[in-house]
Amino acid sequence: MTLYLQFIQRSWPLLCFGFVSIFWGNFGQSFFVSWYGAHIQESLGLSAALYGSLYSAGTLGSALTIMAVGGLIDRWPLQRFAAAVGAGLMLACLIMLVSYHAITLLVGFYLLRLCGQGLLPHTAQTTMARYFDADRGKALSLSASGVPVGEVILPLLAVALIGAVGWRGSWLVFAASVPLLYLPLILYFLRRAPQDTNTPPVQQAKAHNDTSMGRRQMLRDYRFWLALPAVLAAPFIVTGVFIQQGFILSAKNWDPLWLASCFIMYGVAHWLASLLAGVLVDFFSARRLLPFMHAPLIAALGVLGFYNGQWVAPVFMILLGTTIGVVGPITGALWAEVYGTGKLGSLRSLMTAFMVLSTAISPVLFGALIDAGITVQGLFGSCAIGAILASVLVSFSYPRLKLD
Repeated sequence: MTLYLQFIQRSWPLLCFGFVSIFWGNFGQSFFVSWYGAHIQESLGLSAALYGSLYSAGTLGSALTIMAVGGLIDRWPLQRFAAAVGAGLMLACLIMLVSYHAITLLVGFYLLRLCGQGLLPHTAQTTMARYFDADRGKALSLSASGVPVGEVILPLLAVALIGAVGWRGSWLVFAASVPLLYLPLILYFLRRAPQDTNTPPVQQAKAHNDTSMGRRQMLRDYRFWLALPAVLAAPFIVTGVFIQQGFILSAKNWDPLWLASCFIMYGVAHWLASLLAGVLVDFFSARRLLPFMHAPLIAALGVLGFYNGQWVAPVFMILLGTTIGVVGPITGALWAEVYGTGKLGSLRSLMTAFMVLSTAISPVLFGALIDAGITVQGLFGSCAIGAILASVLVSFSYPRLKLD
């Protein structure tokens, strides 16, 4: 903890920028939007299937867009890029406010997923990985704390606002928070950052004769394809688990309130594991940690698939939170370690698109398997085998590179 306190003391402006960017990005995350599903379906008269299809379509559209616009963070000053993404999030919230038709809702979902789930975390984590070297892991984990903090605070805030001003009115509050809170905060932090965030990173790289690699080189590197399944395994599986909670509750005979209460343990484990992983990344490097990062995920899937009882829920959620906490800093630091920071925004936007696509596919695949009659043991046992295979493949990728 002393390492973190010393690091925060000297680097707080940019760390705060990363934290608030990720925190506001929670407005586009599935755990937050899910609190509005029943209200939206009832208000617009949508079936569950149509609602899910609109959400998936918006998610897929956002993934394709991120590949096109995410690289602008390499060519624009950071203030301009972050402000543009914040404006996009505000527009998304306003469209949710006036969504009275399925098409309008689709546009709202698209912008929420693009700016919230995609570009705001992309902005924060690209910035942390780019401007911190020896402390990259700690920077990534501290900024990523915006997610577990949001997981604890925002569902309570959403429920309170829905009760007070209705589901539409709550989106007006969230839209107003961008110009009133988010934009002033990031401008304040960036003005006080010791790093040069005014010069576009591409220009900085040219001035320093940077040899960073871009998308083409990364996609031609066979090691990237060996690492990709491991990088995507956690978001793919965790999203499928969360979206198909009903299947788990029915199979395990759990009370929904019991599982909901375990989310607190999930959030705490997520946060603590992220802080620990940040230190480990700085000490060992992300490349060396890659083959081991899915150990808690494999344990979580084994417990869920092959054991019964009320005790399974908290153990499973703690292991799942640990997985997400560990994976974030490791994969966040990986691309900067291997390919450099000059074109990091372009690389990360491609990976963000892959991640978003995986989170759009897994609920559909899980749902199809459940409809086909797969058992809990079969579904989560298969996921565990997949995670093991991904860990074996990644052992032959970047860890084989010579470490400086």
